[in-house]
Amino acid sequence: MWNPKRTALDGVESASVDLVAGGRSRLLVGGRADEAAVREAVTSAGYTVAST
Repeated sequence: MWNPKRTALDGVESASVDLVAGGRSRLLVGGRADEAAVREAVTSAGYTVAST
């Protein structure tokens, strides 16, 4: 489960973002993180997940 006080998410080995200002950016996550936990972390940070 995501804890906003943490700086890491269990199972994430790497992450990168292809940032598109004003458009859809792409998040790539490497490792064995739980998809629901990644979605929760992203939405808790104030972003929207469009699709998997």
